[in-house]
Amino acid sequence: MKKFNKKIKRNLKKISYPVTGWLFVLLGGFARTLNREQARKLAVFLGDTACGVLRIRRSLTENNLKSTFPHKSPVEIRTIARQAYRNQALNVVELLRIPLIRDHMEARDLVEIEADDSFNQEVLVQNRGAVVVSAHLSSWEMIGACAGMLLKPLHVIIKPLKNHCLDAQLTRYRTMHGNRVILKDRALREGLKVLKQGKVLVILGDQSNKEGTFHVDFLGRRSTIFLGPAFLALKAGVPLFVETCRKLDNQKYQLKIQEIDTRDLSLSKQDIATLTIRYTRVLEDFIRKHPEEWLWMHDRWKRTRGMD
Repeated sequence: MKKFNKKIKRNLKKISYPVTGWLFVLLGGFARTLNREQARKLAVFLGDTACGVLRIRRSLTENNLKSTFPHKSPVEIRTIARQAYRNQALNVVELLRIPLIRDHMEARDLVEIEADDSFNQEVLVQNRGAVVVSAHLSSWEMIGACAGMLLKPLHVIIKPLKNHCLDAQLTRYRTMHGNRVILKDRALREGLKVLKQGKVLVILGDQSNKEGTFHVDFLGRRSTIFLGPAFLALKAGVPLFVETCRKLDNQKYQLKIQEIDTRDLSLSKQDIATLTIRYTRVLEDFIRKHPEEWLWMHDRWKRTRGMD
């Protein structure tokens, strides 16, 4: 009986994949008929519905916030959670509106970029390769598209979705303005290749490592973390930067690119771990200052729960 039920669930999931893909396309068509203010209001509605009505991962989100900010009141936790849902809904809406970004001027109207001089000189002028560690912050999908237009094309390491229909749509949006994607299982070989070619490799550095044994304190709890960004930067001999982003009061987005010092490091296990901790601390500090921008709905600590 259990095997029969599992088979039914698998079949239902397969049927739901193309349906979800088409709904994503339809929602995108609708989102692109709206102006920016209407799109923002749509995101507020979707975020409030997911948080307050459907309560999608609401308990997980609030528990994550409570663990990170034990001194905040229940009202403060709920306020941050609600804004985080709105921001993640806006991330989806902005992603669907990427086809509306037609040139550099329109990208500049959306995103302000502040980059260290070393990035501007070495990466943009001298065409030196670089590893950029990013995170699930703000409208990261749209900001990545704009950054690829305003700076230079980015090569982004991604984990493909099981829903191939939806994954194909996401890839289309992500590569629409010059960026390229590298599948996670090809990250090492292709990542080193593009770095040696003087290109920019972007890796999300706030995810847990399913098979990892390296642990670090992240937002107050023990976490597994990928060592890949640090290894790739030290192996290729290129600089490593951390990218953070947030929404400003004028509805534009601010993207900051900050270099992490690697001059005292070599390609050793200890130094790879040291570099990983350095960029993790930068991400952690930013999330603590702007908690509403991060993806708290993600079960970031599921692999280390109970190990604290």
